[in-house]
Amino acid sequence: MTSTAEQARSIIAGTEAESADVEAATTAAAAAFASYRATSPAQRADFLEAVAVEIEADKDAIIEAAVAESSLPLARITGEVGRTTGQLRMFAGVVRQGDHLGVRIDPALPDRAPLPRADIRQRMVPLGPVAVFGASNFPLAFSTAGGDTASALAAGCPVVVKGHPAHPRAGVLVARAIGRAVASQDLHPGTFSFLLGGVGQDGIELGQALVADPRIAAVGFTGSRGGGLALVEAASRRAVPIPVYAEMSSINPVVVLPGALAEADTTAFAQAYVGSLTLGAGQFCTNPGLLFLPTGEAGDAFLAATAEAVAQATGQRMLTPGIAEAYASGTDRLTGTDGVTVVATGADGGEHAPAPLVAEAPVELLLQADSAVAHEVFGASGVVVRYDDVDALLPRLAALEGQLTATVHATAADRAEAATLLPTLELKVGRILFNGWPTGVEVGHAMVHGGPFPATSDGRTTSVGSLAIERFQRPVAYQDVPADLLPEALRDDNPWGLTRRIDGTLEA
Repeated sequence: MTSTAEQARSIIAGTEAESADVEAATTAAAAAFASYRATSPAQRADFLEAVAVEIEADKDAIIEAAVAESSLPLARITGEVGRTTGQLRMFAGVVRQGDHLGVRIDPALPDRAPLPRADIRQRMVPLGPVAVFGASNFPLAFSTAGGDTASALAAGCPVVVKGHPAHPRAGVLVARAIGRAVASQDLHPGTFSFLLGGVGQDGIELGQALVADPRIAAVGFTGSRGGGLALVEAASRRAVPIPVYAEMSSINPVVVLPGALAEADTTAFAQAYVGSLTLGAGQFCTNPGLLFLPTGEAGDAFLAATAEAVAQATGQRMLTPGIAEAYASGTDRLTGTDGVTVVATGADGGEHAPAPLVAEAPVELLLQADSAVAHEVFGASGVVVRYDDVDALLPRLAALEGQLTATVHATAADRAEAATLLPTLELKVGRILFNGWPTGVEVGHAMVHGGPFPATSDGRTTSVGSLAIERFQRPVAYQDVPADLLPEALRDDNPWGLTRRIDGTLEA
């Protein structure tokens, strides 16, 4: 271990990072890996809890900076602080419990015929230093100390964060809080580093250099499809390719079934839809960008109520000028598509606060290659598609790209139709909701925030919830290893008190 004075010099770039900073951060992370991965569950959990405490100590300054830089409201950013510290503490609990280590022990069977069985033991080990890219739309919960960082640290991986240029001051403040926790827990300073990302081409080059660095073993990313795919390509070109866990794009289809529409308070139902669509200026990866609505009078009434609700909405300031420009380009492409009609637009909210929009499109457009109807417009923009019956709707749903979520609005009268939908939806999404709206992702043990490509680059994982830790681990088997050389997790006396699978049976 190094001294506290040395640890205070952890790499936290408060100005735009350069290639030399990448080299220094990845070198430090590689140097920290051996000692950090050797920490006990209690030591690692204590560190994660210390990070939460240090963030809370600086929360007033962090909140002030994040609100100023993101234009997000105070209540939203205050909630993000709680979410950030809450998931750090959740992962501390996961580490203490130890189930993520996935211990399996098949004891030797020397007398087995016709061949004896060796003693074979398995556990999960951390991959190595992880590069985390901060998100624009969540300055705290998906950024410097967000879910990717928390889960990678919980797995035993040092972390190098490329902070998002949209909220540099908040990123640096959180990074300094983590640095203090590293020092207070007497950890190697390379356990955590923070590089402030550049703008434009400089930021792209910095990110590419970080992913290409041979000391980085995995990547966590939340952002655009273009950005995520560029990182996947960079990682695949390495001499030793590495996994990139990128959460990218999704239009999160919502299917309203006839019974639910018939029983709904039409005005309230439409207002709830528009409220979800415009929440946070529509800058949520789970925004309900595509809504399937039955044809007929009830559907007509819902669409009219939606138009009224949208017309009363005012655009909110978006995170950056570039994101506002991209929203304008996306809505122009959408409304310029043959067959698409504008249901309603809201009021322009001023600089970088474009008006919300809902359009209607024929279902046939979903089957056209590269149709604007099936592509995400990041912001408060939604498309309504009418359908005649669920059987005809199924091939349209099956033709959609992979998504983060799908939502079904149904009543008891819709049970048969809902049952028909589920097998198709579960092959397309990471989370299925009933009678709600997809914006809002609970941090817990059962949550999946992921989905088939291109919602994410690897649909087998999640970036939210305790299962996220598994992205940064891999299994290792130990065959006939002498007892005194076995890792603590695999020893017969079970010093860490883990739940383990012994000869196929779980034992507490």
